[in-house]
Formats: sequence, structure tokens, C-alpha cells
Amino acid sequence: MNITTKKNIAAQCPDPRIDLLRGFANWFLFLDHIPHNVVNLITLRNYGFAGATDVFVFVAGYAATVFFGKMALDRGFVVTATRIFRRTWQLYAAYVVLFVIYIDIIGNVAAQYATTDLIDEYNVTGIVDHPIRTLMHGLALQAKPLNLDTLQLFVALMAVFPFVLWAMLRRPNLTLAASFALYVTARVLDWSLPAFPTGTWYFNPFCWQLLSVLGAWFAVSGGRLTAWAQRMPWLRIAAFLYLGFALVATISANAPAIAAYVPDLGLDLLAPVDKENLAAYRVVHLLALALLFNAFVPRDWPALKSVWLQPVMKCGDEWLASFCAGVFLSFAGHFVLITAPNSIAIQVLVSVAGIAIMTAVAYYIAWSRRQDEKAPAARRGTATAREAAVAGALPSNPLQNPLHE
Repeated sequence: MNITTKKNIAAQCPDPRIDLLRGFANWFLFLDHIPHNVVNLITLRNYGFAGATDVFVFVAGYAATVFFGKMALDRGFVVTATRIFRRTWQLYAAYVVLFVIYIDIIGNVAAQYATTDLIDEYNVTGIVDHPIRTLMHGLALQAKPLNLDTLQLFVALMAVFPFVLWAMLRRPNLTLAASFALYVTARVLDWSLPAFPTGTWYFNPFCWQLLSVLGAWFAVSGGRLTAWAQRMPWLRIAAFLYLGFALVATISANAPAIAAYVPDLGLDLLAPVDKENLAAYRVVHLLALALLFNAFVPRDWPALKSVWLQPVMKCGDEWLASFCAGVFLSFAGHFVLITAPNSIAIQVLVSVAGIAIMTAVAYYIAWSRRQDEKAPAARRGTATAREAAVAGALPSNPLQNPLHE
């Protein structure tokens, strides 16, 4: 193992900013998944090229490398690989359960309320014509029901993460170069994974793996780069300028009336933001955000302990349960908006209620886990007390034992 990498991983301490970013990404994904909702105007995708999914994948690569990297140092890589595959299985199981229940609910709601457009809108038309085939392809991660694509991508990235981690702990720069080469090759040769019934994955894993590997690389080698960047104020200036450029380009694409007042800077080339294959300007936008976030939000930022940020951080800590709840809630919210009177008040109410339920689910999962951890600890404590009592009842000198002959 690379000695420098080993030291960097060992020196990593818990970073509360990870939960903050994952929590906001979870909330933003929920809001983005509800169309015709005025509240989703606050999400990241409206102000630049990158969106909540970009942040989610990057941060996940960083967090997984820190967590499993430390495990590899303490318990060896073989044990770590088995823990990663167990986590992959958990993600896959969550995806399968979510997929089966999700498409069943959509089909029943569409039939009961005569809103058959929902079947097309949520990409579950196959369940009507070919239910068995659709379920089989869903188990093979080839179905494309709307809003499950992020979890589908996470399953694929986690499945290959043992190999990424092994390489990253030994040759981080070479691993990053190989990831970039795969990214370029996949874009040039149009590599992707097939989907059912037609097309390819919504998030091309051969391209999106670059963000995950970038996050992993920053976890093991980004310290020196971050220190260097902090001594270069022109880098922060360049990042601000790029964010401004991305803001103008995005607003111009989403608001043609504003685009008429913006000079032609070739922004039309960036209008159809290439999300499937992760356009390079999305990666640069995310790196600019990461640079400025790291510069202005240190890990010891006092606000991270504020009671006001605890709900979003709890959704980041329990991100899987919160995400799964958000998928169902986004569908429920969309259904409410298309059946209830169309008003901003209803849109705000649906959004706030959904985030509140996601947060409640996250707090419940955390509480339930603590209860499960208390039971073994209590049993161990009882056993220890019993052993101590027995040991105290018997004399230390066997000659003083009346049963000793």
C-alpha cells in the first residue's frame, strides 16, 4: 500500500460536511422529482450545469473511500471487500423492493384514477404489456422507471468499488488517470449499458464513475491539492467566474426571454446539458463548487452543530432510507399536484410535507439502530456483572474454599 496514501487515510477524521451535502442532495432530488413545482426552483440544477446527483456521486466516492479505506488499514482488504459487497447487496435489495412496490403503486393509481398518462410518464409501460419480462429486466437493473436511476447507478458503482479502492490505495494518480481514460473512451465510442425495453441507462455508469473516482482521489490525495489551492486566490476567482458563466448559461437555456438580452457566447452549445454521459463542463462545475465550498465551509464550521442544520444532516447520515422515502413521496406529491387545485400554496405544502416525512424517516431509522445496538450491549453488561459476582463470591485462595479438599 502507498505509504503516503496510508498516512492520509489514517489522518482522516469524521467530516460533518459529508452528511450536510448528502442531506441537501437528498432534499433537492426529492424536489426535482416533482414536476411543475415552484419550490424546485431553489435546487442546484437551476443555477449551473451540475445538479444534486453530481454532488451525491462525488460525495459518496469520498465518504466510501474514507470509511472503507480505514477499515482496510485496520482489518485488511479481504474483510473490507466483503463489507463493500455486503453494502452493494443492501443497495441492490433496496432497489428491488423499491422497484417492485413503486411500479405496482403507479399501475394501481393510474388504473384507479384513470390517469394512464402516469404509466408513460414514469416509464413503466412494459409492466402492462409484459409484466414478467419487465420484472426480470428490473432485477437485472435494465428497467428505467422514473426517479430510480440514481439508486441504480449507486448499485453499479458500489459493485466495482472494491477494485477501485484497491487501486486507489496503491496508485491513486494512476487510478484517476484510468478512470478519466474510461470516461473519454465511453463518450467517444458511445459505450453504455442497455435498458429495457429500449435505449440505455439514464446515467451512463462508464462516464459517471469519474465523479465517484474523483471523490475517492480527493479522499486519499486531495489534502495537498486543497492546501495549494488555498494559497492561490486566483483559483477561487476562476471558480467564481466559471460559476457565473454556468449560471448565465443555465438561466438562458431555461428562460428564453432572458436569453434575448445575453450576448451570444456560444451558450446554445451548452443548452442541452449532457446528463446521461456526464458532459465535461458538468465535472468542471462540480469541481468549482467543491473548491469554494471547502474554502468557505471548513469542517469545524460552528453552524454545522446548529440545531437548524441537524434535520438535513440526519437525512445525509441515513441517506438510503431518506432517498427511498423520497422516491415514493415525490410520486405522491406529483399525484396531488395533478389532481388538486393548482396553486403555489399547494406546491409549497406538498414540498414541505415531503421533506418533513423524509426527515422523520431518517430520525426513526437512526433511533431504531440505536435501540438495536443497546440490546447486545446490555446483554454483555449483564453477563459481565454476573461473572464478576461469581468471581467475587469465590475466594481467590483455593485453600479457603470449603469445597476444596
